[in-house]
Amino acid sequence: MKVAINFKPIDGPWGGGNRFVRALIEALNTRHHTVVHHLNDPDIDLVLMIDPRVRIPNIAFGAGAIQRYRHFQNPRVAVVHRINECDERKNTRDMNFRLRLANRVVDHTVFVGAWLKDLSVWTGTGEWSVVQNGSDPQVFHPLGGSVWNGIDKLRLVTHHWGGNWMKGFDIYSRLDQMLSSPEWSARIEFTYIGNLPAGFAFQNALHIGALDGEALADELRQNHVYVTGSMNEPGSNHQTEGMLCGLPVLYRNSGALPEYCDGYGIMFDGPGDFETALDQMIQDYAEFLPKMTDVPWTAARTTQKFVDLFEDLQNRSAEISKSRKKIGPLATLLNQLPF
Repeated sequence: MKVAINFKPIDGPWGGGNRFVRALIEALNTRHHTVVHHLNDPDIDLVLMIDPRVRIPNIAFGAGAIQRYRHFQNPRVAVVHRINECDERKNTRDMNFRLRLANRVVDHTVFVGAWLKDLSVWTGTGEWSVVQNGSDPQVFHPLGGSVWNGIDKLRLVTHHWGGNWMKGFDIYSRLDQMLSSPEWSARIEFTYIGNLPAGFAFQNALHIGALDGEALADELRQNHVYVTGSMNEPGSNHQTEGMLCGLPVLYRNSGALPEYCDGYGIMFDGPGDFETALDQMIQDYAEFLPKMTDVPWTAARTTQKFVDLFEDLQNRSAEISKSRKKIGPLATLLNQLPF
């Protein structure tokens, strides 16, 4: 099978989507499939659209090119759309429209979190499934990590590639302020790894620049508890990387985080109840530690589900092409626009 992925992976720290594509390419190659990042070949069996925004440098082609390829060269090609974004994530106003428009050209939609399918990010028709993100346990593992002894300061950590405020900076700011209090500064430390919102700086927390791979995992393992205050998170990798490193998680009741974190930590709603959740984690930390060896969100699990889906769609390509609904002229035209 030949698979065309419209996202070209980049070396270095570039977010969870980049790590997903690299892991998927490896899994496809292991199963003796071929991966390309173009639509120049007439024998492509399946196209995976990661992001429809063609002006992003590492996006090789968009929905318009997919539609032209299917119409003029290869009507039997199957098209999968992985949805890992939404307007709700960053308070944008155009992302849901772009996703829904691009979704007109696909045969199967994959959501990285179940909550996404209830948003206006897709047409609401056609085949769909939920495949949660996962991280590499060969990199993100608890071996050599630090275990809290219940006496020393509890070390909290989080990391984000994107520096959008909705990544949880109301919580991280609250933590920074808490460290100004002798009550909390004697009990906890907080490290933030990654990029910050423009003009923002921590006063008390430790800030480390964006890291990736082994360097990131090594830094995470020096801590005891992972915290994520991300709002409307579609289904990122940051919490899974922390949990796979053996860190119980303090997580916000928002987006896909409860779906990923339930059973592996303590949930909070926002700044108002965060301190209560942190106090509870301090009490229950030892109870969560044994559970962290059972975190299921691995890259192998994720890529296995994608490859299985691709092979199933390839086997049903004739059936899919016959039952495919026509795309209206307005959607066809709009998908050709390079935005």
